[in-house]
Amino acid sequence: MSGRPDSDTDPETADSEAAADQDETEAPADDEEDARRARWTAAGTGAALTLAGLAAALLRLTRSAPAPVPAAYAGGAAVCAAATVLGSRGRTRRALWLLVAGVMVMALGDQFD
Repeated sequence: MSGRPDSDTDPETADSEAAADQDETEAPADDEEDARRARWTAAGTGAALTLAGLAAALLRLTRSAPAPVPAAYAGGAAVCAAATVLGSRGRTRRALWLLVAGVMVMALGDQFD
């Protein structure tokens, strides 16, 4: 494609190209912010579920409950603690699956009661 050297670009075209360049430079900052938010969310949720599991295990341990009940709560809390570590290191997808597994283990412990 050859153009005449005296041809000039349209002002609208130049503005849209400048806007596209500006959007490309802002995208990595947004991605980093989203990743940081995902890490904080995974770590916070994991910590909250870990504390809830440990509290439930202690409450079930002090009452007359079968032995598998507090063990299941404590095991689910341990899985959620592992998810907290993974989430804080950026492995948010694996952390999510571990959080789901930990809550399922705790729910299984609730079924033993």
